[in-house]
Amino acid sequence: RGMQASKTENTKKAEPFCWLSVAKHKTSSDIINEARNVLRTVGTQRPFTPTDGQRKLFGSGFSQGPQNRPPSVFSLHASSFDLAESRPVSGVRLRPLDHKPIVITSAKDAGSSVFLPKPPADATEVRKVNSARACLFRTTSLGNLFSAKVIPPDQNKEKLDSEEPAVVMHNLDRSNNYLAEQRLHTPFNDESRQLTCNEHISRSGSEDFLGGTAGKCLFQPGGESDQMKMPSTNSSWPRSSGWKRRVTGLEDETRINEWEDEEVFWHIKIVPILHELKKKDNIENLCLACTKLYQALNEGNMLGKRFKRRRELLKTLYKLVDIDSDPLCLKLAKIILAMKVDGKNLLSACKLAFKICRNEKNDYIIQNDRLLGCLLEVLRNEDLQKNNEALLYCMGAIKFMSGNAVLLNEMVNKGAVEMLLQLMKQINNVKENDTYFSNMGHLLVQLTATLRNLADLPPARCQLLCGGAVSELCVALEQRSSDKDVCTYIVRMLSKLSSYNDFCAALADCSRCYVLFLALLNKHQEQQDLVIRIIFILGNLTAKNNQAREQFFKEKESINTLTSLFQTYYELDLNAQPSHHDREGKDKNHLKHPSEAEDVLIKLIRVLANLSIHPSVGAALAATHRVVELLVAVLEYKSIDDCEELVINAATTINNLSYYQVESSAVQDKKLHIAEMLLKLLMSDNMDGVVEAVRVFGNLSQYHEICDFIMQKKIYKVLIALLDSKNQDVCFSACGVLLNLTVDKNKRAFLMEEGGIGKLVDCLQDFGPADWQLACLICKTLWNYSENITSAASCFGGDADTLLVLLPSLLDEKVVLDCSLAGDVRDCHRLHWEREFKPVAEKLLDRIQSHHSFLPAVPIT
Repeated sequence: RGMQASKTENTKKAEPFCWLSVAKHKTSSDIINEARNVLRTVGTQRPFTPTDGQRKLFGSGFSQGPQNRPPSVFSLHASSFDLAESRPVSGVRLRPLDHKPIVITSAKDAGSSVFLPKPPADATEVRKVNSARACLFRTTSLGNLFSAKVIPPDQNKEKLDSEEPAVVMHNLDRSNNYLAEQRLHTPFNDESRQLTCNEHISRSGSEDFLGGTAGKCLFQPGGESDQMKMPSTNSSWPRSSGWKRRVTGLEDETRINEWEDEEVFWHIKIVPILHELKKKDNIENLCLACTKLYQALNEGNMLGKRFKRRRELLKTLYKLVDIDSDPLCLKLAKIILAMKVDGKNLLSACKLAFKICRNEKNDYIIQNDRLLGCLLEVLRNEDLQKNNEALLYCMGAIKFMSGNAVLLNEMVNKGAVEMLLQLMKQINNVKENDTYFSNMGHLLVQLTATLRNLADLPPARCQLLCGGAVSELCVALEQRSSDKDVCTYIVRMLSKLSSYNDFCAALADCSRCYVLFLALLNKHQEQQDLVIRIIFILGNLTAKNNQAREQFFKEKESINTLTSLFQTYYELDLNAQPSHHDREGKDKNHLKHPSEAEDVLIKLIRVLANLSIHPSVGAALAATHRVVELLVAVLEYKSIDDCEELVINAATTINNLSYYQVESSAVQDKKLHIAEMLLKLLMSDNMDGVVEAVRVFGNLSQYHEICDFIMQKKIYKVLIALLDSKNQDVCFSACGVLLNLTVDKNKRAFLMEEGGIGKLVDCLQDFGPADWQLACLICKTLWNYSENITSAASCFGGDADTLLVLLPSLLDEKVVLDCSLAGDVRDCHRLHWEREFKPVAEKLLDRIQSHHSFLPAVPIT
């Protein structure tokens, strides 16, 4: 505990230095000493989560059976879509008027779904309208001038929704194609063109045919030829903003013009593509047509719900779903989702996207077709409770995408992290007594699995931290504690995030997390995959945060919960031992991978080791007999060849607990039995195990019984041999035990017998300027050894002359000032030299000089 000199002022004889003395006032160097060698935290690897061989909505390891979870495999056909739901929102069936038509006179009225033109403002406008009506009825006798290819044969079979007489509709249908072609010759930017007359019949009147516009008459400007000219379908059309008409004082004219423009664009741009889609002759051609269709719809501002031909378009797309082609279905899903379908169609579209993403081979085409943006739009805009099943498959598709590195980065760039956190907050607001509560759990599994993948990226982790992910995950854990699958995915995510210092600190500050983790451990004690991750998180929280150690320890039943888990998994591992021994001689490579029970014990013991760093917690644990008994039991039944990490962690925790010299210490009560177990570790071929055993002996060797045990079992020979390791930490641990052995004057002779003096001097020469703590420890050991010195030559042999040269050089302050270290490290380095090494080295040098004769030393025989 600091290796301080204990000196009685009333006596002239200096007392020996002791490796672990009684408690005294600690200097800063003492604290650094303790942190370096006596109390140590334990690290371990994050629990391994195997990748599921197949992409599924819920993996094979989930606790709830298929009857409780939505399926990953389902049939999906054109019949899965509902055509009736796809009607445009603006199509409102007209009702008979009791009195007279209502004239739109305000912007508010203009928002109605029924468009009625205002009365003309002057006589000129009246003449325009009258001329348009006359033209309309003259052209009905011209017949349908469009070829048969333009009008699909099944259009005549559709039932009209209009409440107008069928005869009028028939006459209008015959005139529409000619009128639409006439409309094409009217320049879009010519303000002198004639007003278009549009007598709106009904919604389905414009939907029951592909070629033509019911009830419309379009005129060319006066003086132009009446000859029709077919415009090229490849002509450049203005985008959505270009199709909007400037308001000229008549709001009805603006709306009529927009409708006309949409109809013209439909016939010129969309209809030819639909004919290509109806051929169904070649998958590649269909995919190309879908690409052109999406571009054209986007160009004409027809994506969304307000497109009047929407039902007709979707009907064509739905029929293509039956074609078994993932590239084609990908393009269909993208267009259908962009059309903002809802209800049954939204669910089917999300299932279609899910089906495509489920196949890992489709990742490349998904990257190129930007399906991710459409799915994120669904999450952003759709109602959580109304469309919870659709959102489930949408989220499942995104989860599959998150397994691809390219798509994962795209998610971060598109703001997926913030969006998913908002969705989690909405889910957390659903109360347990709500009918949707269970369904939200299905969605939460997909969401947390996606966030877990996103947590691999530093920008995503930063967004999670800033977005309050810690508190939301804790709320979800609290609400879903009975859902083992949800809990597993959340703790998987937290186990990954808690490996990063900033997130670990944020989690440690969330006081409710300790109660939650303990509750889950008690509730799911035999669920190894859940238990091991919670224990790993607790190990991370207690690794560097003293407040977290204290707070967890103070939670009710915290240590009892850990002890109960220790007992459960100790028994599981103990019962599995025969199978391990059967395999030992055959193949030792497998022994490097701990079993499930061993892995839990490794991480649980790590928590105990980290907790013991806190003074009051460590003292309490040292007095907890059941904890110490289980740790010793691990050393008894488990060989370091069986599981290296488990045995070393147990030894490290015993070392930490042995530091506390409390009256009720269970370590002190079992010190001889512990020493026997450590001897087995000390004699192994594993250097890490040897060093850990030496560290424990460093604490236990303060007791006379342990010193006698070390001498009796010839352990000191191993300690002296370790001085040749050329490793500072190994030499430091070995030298600490040697220091305690030299306190007893009857045991000092072994240093000379085994060549220990020369090896200590070599260590001082090799490591002195780089490690003043080790140099101080060596000088203390030599000081204890030389207590009854009569002659430097007889005491130190030929090493006396070496010490007379070496010690003055190490005491030269220039050695410290010339070191290449900088900042706090240099200050700490100087502190160790000034407060620890210098006082002891000066006394040792003075003793050697005062007992040194310049005659040749006589070797001791």
